[in-house]
Amino acid sequence: MKYSYYPGCTLRTKAKKLDDYMRASARVLGIELEEIENWQCCGGVYPLSSDEIATKLSSVRALNEAKEKGQDLVTLCSACHHVIKRVNDDMQNVEDIRTRANNYLKFDEPYKGETKVLHFLEILRDEIGFDKLKEKVVNPLTGKKIGAYYGCLLLRPSEILAFDNPENPTIIEEFIRALGAEAVIYPYRNECCGGYISLKAKDLSENMCNNIVNSADGFGAEMLITACPLCQYNVTKNSEKELPVIYFTEILAEALGVKEEVDAQ
Repeated sequence: MKYSYYPGCTLRTKAKKLDDYMRASARVLGIELEEIENWQCCGGVYPLSSDEIATKLSSVRALNEAKEKGQDLVTLCSACHHVIKRVNDDMQNVEDIRTRANNYLKFDEPYKGETKVLHFLEILRDEIGFDKLKEKVVNPLTGKKIGAYYGCLLLRPSEILAFDNPENPTIIEEFIRALGAEAVIYPYRNECCGGYISLKAKDLSENMCNNIVNSADGFGAEMLITACPLCQYNVTKNSEKELPVIYFTEILAEALGVKEEVDAQ
């Protein structure tokens, strides 16, 4: 299985382990990732202005490069996935944005949203399959009680992202069970952590993070896993209860027996 891969800025800095654990795990699973050349920051936030074009161009460049290689485009960071997939939807369905982006970028052939955008979790679920993933586990996480923290960006708007049921998602719980751990389901797993308002309205963000952690702890979770670097930072720093919040790729690498290899780098 070979895919184009868009890592994004944060995976080169604060969230490097999210990327490192994924790459090591991908090798074990036979997933070949070809990093997009000369990729640029996606902006981290999808622009809500209907006539905004400039901040979408880096996403269009990455999408077009994957198209030219005849590959699906894989993302890992929740924010990058959210932005790139929504921009791709614009290129498919919004004629004004599609025309202006192509006029500016001047590709050999206009880009019209042909690339399929996938999150790495979707590769595990739909391409590898969780049953097959379970067979690859050499270090089952038996006895661990792990809560999935989805946050907002993976799930909404659901009609565009089409990642999972936004009100009752299951993909990360199925992932946890495939690794041998117990998936703890709690009410706040798909609620916003307030990451984008944490500087402007710190008290409000802290309240949101405490609701998430207290909910998970109350239902018996010993840790939370996430795919979002901003969620991981915000929930860790802005909650009163000390509940570990780690990247889902870390427990994947642990279960596949490559975590120590990555940690030693």
